Amino acid sequence: MTIHQLKYVIVLSTSTSMREAASRLFITQPALSLAINDLEEELGVVLFARTNRGISLTKDGEEFLNYAKQAVRQFELIEERYEKKKDGRENFAVSMQHYVFAIHAFVNTIKQYDIDEYRYSVYETRTSEVLDNVKNLKSDVGVISYSSSNEKIFKKLFRDYQLSFTPLMVKEAVVHVWKNHPLADKKEISLEELREYPFVAFDQSSDRNFYLSEEGLGDYGFKKTIKSTDRATSTELMSVMNGYSIGTGIMLESLALKEGFVSIKLKEKEMITIGYIVKENHYLGKIAESYIEELLKYKEKG
Repeated sequence: MTIHQLKYVIVLSTSTSMREAASRLFITQPALSLAINDLEEELGVVLFARTNRGISLTKDGEEFLNYAKQAVRQFELIEERYEKKKDGRENFAVSMQHYVFAIHAFVNTIKQYDIDEYRYSVYETRTSEVLDNVKNLKSDVGVISYSSSNEKIFKKLFRDYQLSFTPLMVKEAVVHVWKNHPLADKKEISLEELREYPFVAFDQSSDRNFYLSEEGLGDYGFKKTIKSTDRATSTELMSVMNGYSIGTGIMLESLALKEGFVSIKLKEKEMITIGYIVKENHYLGKIAESYIEELLKYKEKG
């Protein structure tokens, strides 16, 4: 089995015929057919059903495709990491949910190093991608949070993905509203009082990832919900439509948000734990270690 054969399977799975796949791969059709036949013979299974109407994955083929994608991705990550090392570049990547302190820690880290050539990456993204990026070593470190509502799910994912989670802080969930919101002057508020206003949530991309919500009380049956993947869009929605979000109060570290938003204590108690993840038994470079040191400056004493 070769990496080329795995790549052929991936391309063929999204093609209607051997001819189309061969054209996309810039190889001849006989060469592609031979490679797939050799792979099927080696595995002892049929990956593709061939008919007069074209090709399609078999049940065994669908299962194998998932493994092939993972293997090719791992291969590409290895290639990417070590090809860059050959040309002398330093590499460091971090994935995070929407926390300003994690960006501050990143900036403080890279300022410590006087390096001529480097490639640093910051992925401010969905929860599932933070987990996947660290699991697959696309990122050295991930900054993530979970609430008391989805804690069990996250801890299972940490075990399944072989990730080590280190808590930094535990915050009580609060409600964020625009300063001119009709309920902005309240000292404490319940979700029932907010029922007629839209809940603005970060879009986790699919129902499958619903329980990976960044916000507290992600499993609550909100009457009105608006999902967004952009922080600026979310704040605009909250200010214009009298929307609200549920978070930790850390979002107010951003100067722009300080000027326009207020935090109100939530009657329904919900705790949010924020921390970082790394791949278990994985070597961390000096920059990643320095980043963790910066993150630990935010660790609450307890």
